[in-house]
Amino acid sequence: MTTGTIGAGRRAVLRLGASGLGALALGREARAQGQPQRNFPEPREASWVARDFRFHTGEVMPELRLHYRTIGDPSGEPVVVLHGTAGSGAGMLSPGFAGQLFGPGQPLDAAKHFIILPDALGAGRSAKPSDGLRARFPRYNYDDMVQAQYRLLSEGLGLRRVRLIIGNSMGGMHAWVWGVTYPDFADALVPMASQPTAMASRNWLMRRMIVDGIRNDPAYMGGDYTSQPPMARFVAVFYGIGTNGGTLAWQRNAPTTEAANRILEQRMAAPFNADANDYLYQWDSSRDYDPSPRLERITAHVLAINAADDERNPPETGLKDAAMKRIPNARLLLIPASGETTGHATTGNARLYARELGEWLATVPRRSG
Repeated sequence: MTTGTIGAGRRAVLRLGASGLGALALGREARAQGQPQRNFPEPREASWVARDFRFHTGEVMPELRLHYRTIGDPSGEPVVVLHGTAGSGAGMLSPGFAGQLFGPGQPLDAAKHFIILPDALGAGRSAKPSDGLRARFPRYNYDDMVQAQYRLLSEGLGLRRVRLIIGNSMGGMHAWVWGVTYPDFADALVPMASQPTAMASRNWLMRRMIVDGIRNDPAYMGGDYTSQPPMARFVAVFYGIGTNGGTLAWQRNAPTTEAANRILEQRMAAPFNADANDYLYQWDSSRDYDPSPRLERITAHVLAINAADDERNPPETGLKDAAMKRIPNARLLLIPASGETTGHATTGNARLYARELGEWLATVPRRSG
């Protein structure tokens, strides 16, 4: 395992990309005028039904709907993009991520790749508690979610191998689960904003507060509520502030009590359209995540990308470094904290690592089959 930081090379990229800041400003102006800024083909949406889906609990659903988006021609090299908790595949189409990776000449150029963006089990338009079962929906975990992705890709789309699985946050953790569960399926894994160790410490403590906060809200009524429990909004804002945003960015954006109060008031007043059962299940699904006992099973080449100021996966614990040493052909790319980083959210800004990703992927050998 090798570890790299973005230093002198990154400064060069920032100089070359200075005009990119103007491009982002132009993009915002064009969007305000209703002009699309997508630099890759229009995504196509579809759903596929997995029959007799067996959860780790032993429960079986006769039909499990799995929704997904694709970009590019199916003849291209398959690339799987996995989203974070409470998100969906649509969230990975942002200018800061897809706009830096899927366009012409970019690392995952849609003219060369067949990009697949699943909605995870329990999220987006895939099967989830709010479809009708509410709290009677099977209590899925990450193993179930990755199994659903595998069935979608292998049975639904007929794929035997993919070039790359790249995921952010929960999607990064799913990429680790992919590596230890289906070690021959991908040439390359890029788990971002994650680490291949047990869900614990601050990360789990605050997730547990989300789960318990909703369950203990009298309005929750065991999942059979008639209106959304107010605690769901509160714990969502609390968790976001505590585990996202970056120390330097927070100080810049909220340097006074008045500024901090304004941000909090804006967040509490913002629309919160999540269903409480869906939201609870999404965070609870990480409860037994721990790929660490099986890391030696990983045969794909790995580029793990983390930010030095990631609140949920702090590098100073040394856990990530120790785990990475057990994986052949693994490299850690650590983005130093700066005025540009935003803690756990940093890896949503692909401009900070697109060049390194492209150069690394070009060195990864292709498996046969």
